[in-house]
Amino acid sequence: MHRRAFTLGLSATSLLLVSAHAAGEPVQGKDYTTLSSPVPTTAGGKIEVIEFFGYWCPHCRALEAKLEAWVKKLPGDVVFRRVPVAWQRPQEPYQRIYFALEALGVAQEVHGKVFDALHVQGLRLDTDAGIAAFAAANGLDKTKLLDAMNSFAVASKVRTANQTWKAYGIEGVPTLAVNGRYLTSPAQTGSDERALEVADALIAKVRATR
Repeated sequence: MHRRAFTLGLSATSLLLVSAHAAGEPVQGKDYTTLSSPVPTTAGGKIEVIEFFGYWCPHCRALEAKLEAWVKKLPGDVVFRRVPVAWQRPQEPYQRIYFALEALGVAQEVHGKVFDALHVQGLRLDTDAGIAAFAAANGLDKTKLLDAMNSFAVASKVRTANQTWKAYGIEGVPTLAVNGRYLTSPAQTGSDERALEVADALIAKVRATR
């Protein structure tokens, strides 16, 4: 979801995506963007892929299952991580949820369930009552989850996440960043599938130049 198209409220109307491009060599400026100033990565010499996302974004939920399957097939020289984005203060609790789940060691198992709770069940996860209901439904300790969300460690990760998406100049989610240099997204390529194909090509491009 593009930040300029975002309207407050978690039931925002989905944006229509343009038709998918025919498969083929990705075109700069059409399928992906090259950053004028590369952003330093944290992958320790491996190729870093970041998904910039928001739990509040219906397009991010639509991509999730395909992205998860894609991540499982990534080669060993690629490191994948997620960075939650908040354009406005009401979205910040959803950043804290993600990092709290990471802190509790359950992000991998519960990540997709946050999307379902929000977009399918209509649960408000920006309130203590909503968090309590979510925790009970997913076998989590409500107190531990709330404590993690309100912890200094999670607040620090939220600040770092905000610095990261701003450094990349992210204007819409979901967006995939490849090795601090390239950006692609379903909105840019025309479909979720094409975005992942382009990301594969960009990973190969980085690998070939090493």
